[in-house]
Amino acid sequence: MTAWITSATHVLSESMDQAAIKNIVEAVGTLADQGQFDALEQLYAPEVRMDYTSLTGGEVELKSPKAIMTQWAGMLPGFDLTRHEVKNINIQIEGNHASASADVVAYHYVSGLYWEVSGNYRYAFEKEASSWLITAHTFLLKTEKGTREVFAEASKNASAKPAAYLVRQQNRKIVKDYLTALETKNMDLFADLLADDMVLEMPYSPKGYPERVAGKRDIIKHFSNWLEMSGAADFTSELTFYRMTSPEMIFAEWKGEVDIITTGRKYQQQYAGLFHIVAGKIKLLREYYDPAPFAYALGLNESE
Repeated sequence: MTAWITSATHVLSESMDQAAIKNIVEAVGTLADQGQFDALEQLYAPEVRMDYTSLTGGEVELKSPKAIMTQWAGMLPGFDLTRHEVKNINIQIEGNHASASADVVAYHYVSGLYWEVSGNYRYAFEKEASSWLITAHTFLLKTEKGTREVFAEASKNASAKPAAYLVRQQNRKIVKDYLTALETKNMDLFADLLADDMVLEMPYSPKGYPERVAGKRDIIKHFSNWLEMSGAADFTSELTFYRMTSPEMIFAEWKGEVDIITTGRKYQQQYAGLFHIVAGKIKLLREYYDPAPFAYALGLNESE
């Protein structure tokens, strides 16, 4: 009985792995067609062997999922329509490693132009915890119809209206640049990131400190003593982003550690912040922090 249970469990586990890998193979094309690059990124391992040399020439590359999505997001949304039709999926599993192949026909439409390409996908997978991730992605070209002029047109369209994935990545970089500017005391960079009508909200400011500062000029003034009061600072070593629906809205958490020169104390803080970023400028920062360590580090309201 025990042997039968063990065998049945193994068969069930392998069946589930087959289904999971098949879902991934099907999802790659579907998510790309839908422009769901954040979800698509999660299907790949931290380093991926990408081989499209049969289609584009060049060399095989080792790329991060972010780099792959950045490339695809800079092109695919510029088409009027794409469709990846995947059939004949074959999967081989050996422990925590697997391979898969599938036939694919991809259709591309833009501005009256058409390109169709058929070929074969080859994937390698590794299982991490309970999830299978793609470690290698190869396309083998068979036939093509239409014109590759679709790429220039799609690229132009995608540049004119960047995909949400790209806007989100750019805005996350702006948030990191903002915090880095404070770390490095680069107040020119700091000022350049602020919109003229930016609003800084700090609803938990300690007594005597403003809860709201409006306008770029007044925000810069609010930080005018930063260079004199702060020594070594770290705001980015533990920076985490949380995805929001709008790419213009960035929610982040970060830890702060600053040597306060004026008191000789260490300021240690856990922050959360909501950033609204439009056209590369921060229009709103709603910053949440504990006022107690802030007041202690700066020596506020202490009796003589």
